[in-house]
Amino acid sequence: MRDTRESRLLLVLLIAIAFALITVDIRGGQESPVDGARQAAAAVFGPVENGVAAAVDPIGNAIGAVRDSGERHTRISALEKENAELKARLGSDDRNRNRLRELDSMLKTAGAGQYGIKGAQVIAIGAAQGFSWTVTVDVGARDGITRDMTVLNGSGLVGRVTTVGPSTSTVLLANDPDFTVGTRMEKSDELGFATGQGDRPLLVQLLNGKAKVKAGDRLVTFGSRADKPFVPGVPVGEVVRVDPAGGGLTRNVYVRPYVGFTKLDIVGVVVQAPRSDPRDAVLPQKPKPAPTVTVTVTPTPADGQRNPDGQRDGQPQDQAQGLRPGQNPQAPQNQNQNQQAPQDQGDATP
Repeated sequence: MRDTRESRLLLVLLIAIAFALITVDIRGGQESPVDGARQAAAAVFGPVENGVAAAVDPIGNAIGAVRDSGERHTRISALEKENAELKARLGSDDRNRNRLRELDSMLKTAGAGQYGIKGAQVIAIGAAQGFSWTVTVDVGARDGITRDMTVLNGSGLVGRVTTVGPSTSTVLLANDPDFTVGTRMEKSDELGFATGQGDRPLLVQLLNGKAKVKAGDRLVTFGSRADKPFVPGVPVGEVVRVDPAGGGLTRNVYVRPYVGFTKLDIVGVVVQAPRSDPRDAVLPQKPKPAPTVTVTVTPTPADGQRNPDGQRDGQPQDQAQGLRPGQNPQAPQNQNQNQQAPQDQGDATP
């Protein structure tokens, strides 16, 4: 159709008629003069609309399924994220509980020795290319930490501070080969020097080559002058092996340390030494030995052995007395008397 003046006038006329019909339909309500025409149009175009709807309905369902699938995927992702958060929270709770136990044990150790400590957490280990056993803790000069302070945890001696920064410090562990600490034996007070041997037991050289030492004996720190680098009474470890005395001036003893140096987390730096030497008070209590069970067995008499009544074991009492089974023990005397009576009478008869 050409875009001419007549076509434009026709389009404007049709639009005007459409608006007029709409106005009349709205004002007429249910009695609208065009209601019949609308019903006729509905009767004609209704089946066509239903057919078109039936044709496009699977497509609509597919679109809805895709949309719902996206929502379900989003929900599954949200649930997976929530599950991961719960697992992380549970793991964190387990770790927190473990750290609380370590902190509680360390505070008990500090209380038993009357040590003033500054709590710290291990945040790094020594460089892999190095040959020293060291860790870094998250306290430093700002927290009152200085060089040559004793470091412990709930189990015992961890090491000593070697380097101090503003907010961190380096601790040389007690199992390092360059680490040496004076020790004292429990009860016997024998003195010695413990040296680290990496992942092997500590080597302790006792000053008394003839000292009596056995496996299971325990050691604590002897302490240093002015309590630096070591305060007294900190548990060191337990003897596991003793070299035979070779007549030397010293004696080698191998000690298993109380501290697990490969799993350090919460430690304490001793910032205030005890007023007096705690001696052996910080050592853990030894487990009580299990009670010994005593069993008394009464032997059974052997066959043929006489019991206190003169009866052989296993022999009826009647047979032991020379009686027939069931016979009264008094019966033999009466029977003998009865048997003798007729014989006397026979002798008296002429």
